Amino acid sequence: MNETVDKILTRIMQLENELEDELTKRASELRYRISNGRIVFEQEVRARHAAFKIGVFRYIGKARWLVILTAPIIYSLIIPFVLLDIFVTIYQRICFPIYGIPLVKRSHFMMFDRMKLDYLNAIEKFNCAYCSYGNGVIAYVREVAARTEQYWCPIKHALRRRGAHDRYYLFSDYGDAEHYRDNLKELKARMKNE
Repeated sequence: MNETVDKILTRIMQLENELEDELTKRASELRYRISNGRIVFEQEVRARHAAFKIGVFRYIGKARWLVILTAPIIYSLIIPFVLLDIFVTIYQRICFPIYGIPLVKRSHFMMFDRMKLDYLNAIEKFNCAYCSYGNGVIAYVREVAARTEQYWCPIKHALRRRGAHDRYYLFSDYGDAEHYRDNLKELKARMKNE
């Protein structure tokens, strides 16, 4: 791989670590901690949060009618999300072991911690769970697709790709026939060692 690209990717990883450190500091400022995988707020903070809760009826009363009328359209997407989740899970469970690709842990992409926030009412908590699931499925599917692409066709596109997944920058350059096969072997080996 290009040495400059390697340096940039290393710097990006360093920046991601710095960002994670800053977010951890912010968590302590908001007075919560994570203990055995559970979010724990101080009792005083929970009481203060509850004071900010807007009741369900008031929440609905303040909503615009068009927002209420479009809710069934939004919630109808649960059907394709669930089907996508099921089919991609079956696909990777069957195919990835055959190819030697490590399975993607679905649980790493499903976060349902917002229901613990006492300042959200039941509708807001439901909406947060719905969005968490939808975005979790998309992130999970993206990682399954990224690993599939890394195994079968790790070649960058000629045109700039918006929103490329993390693995994309390791791929062979478009048109680099000379190094493609070696890079393909390297990327498959790298993935097996993850």
